[in-house]
Amino acid sequence: MVTVYRSDRATAGLVLAHGAGGGQHSRFMVDAGHAFAARGITTATFDFPYIVAGRKVPDKAPVLEAAWREAIAEVRAHEGFARLPLFIGGKSMGGRMASHVASQDSAVAKAAIFLGYPLHPPGRPEQRRDAHLPAITLPMLFVQGSRDQFGTAADIRALLPRLNPRTELYEVVDGDHSFKVRVSVAGRTQQAVFDSIFDTVTAFITRWSAPTSAAPAP
Repeated sequence: MVTVYRSDRATAGLVLAHGAGGGQHSRFMVDAGHAFAARGITTATFDFPYIVAGRKVPDKAPVLEAAWREAIAEVRAHEGFARLPLFIGGKSMGGRMASHVASQDSAVAKAAIFLGYPLHPPGRPEQRRDAHLPAITLPMLFVQGSRDQFGTAADIRALLPRLNPRTELYEVVDGDHSFKVRVSVAGRTQQAVFDSIFDTVTAFITRWSAPTSAAPAP
């Protein structure tokens, strides 16, 4: 079952999936839901089956992908998302599973957003999780920390030539996998960092919401 954060001035809808370590009611997910709703994006979150069952170990990819499709179907039938262009994305594993769904169905959404894409397990950069990404034809936004132990912004930047030209990267300077920064290094507060992430995602969604969107603004 999805949780909906409704905007009273919605111009788009977003389905956002949680990471492996916490469900839809984790602080980041709740904060993100409220932040996007405040920015004109009605947002839905959901739990993967292992969270519902009270387990800590994530389900296998086919189960997670099926849960994604069920959440999208539920959202499309929800009156709060009627006539809104729909976007998908997620934090870490949730975003990775969104990318699987997007690579299998180009009509699933207007675009996909990855918040801390887990390019590889920590300390094992050779175990890449990017083989399917070139198959995605949707516009994509990667929000990646420069210190992310699952793959840095520099790693994502090196991947961009292999991806479709409607792909963008927003680097969170000094951000780790949770986008946490050292204030003395980043030069701004943690809340300012999160606000910039939510603003960047909102701007991306706004650009690609128009029916005739063809390319990001220069």
